Amino acid sequence: MVEIKRMYVFPESRGKGLATKILTELEKWAAELSYAKCVLETGKNQPEAIRLYEKSGYHVIPNYGPYAGVENSICFEKELV
Repeated sequence: MVEIKRMYVFPESRGKGLATKILTELEKWAAELSYAKCVLETGKNQPEAIRLYEKSGYHVIPNYGPYAGVENSICFEKELV
């Protein structure tokens, strides 16, 4: 399992598909390194990030590690092919 952290696209660059491209490349890299899945965390008040992860095939999982018990966190997971 690999954890993706700290994804960010500057506001002036949003809406151009950059976040999707970055996420896709990170997933490809993880698969090349033989990882079976990706996990990540975002805040509940980050609707754009949540939509990105959901449309990219991630599903909500119980909060893991340092996010366990953190009310504002939402954690996701995606199986890699």
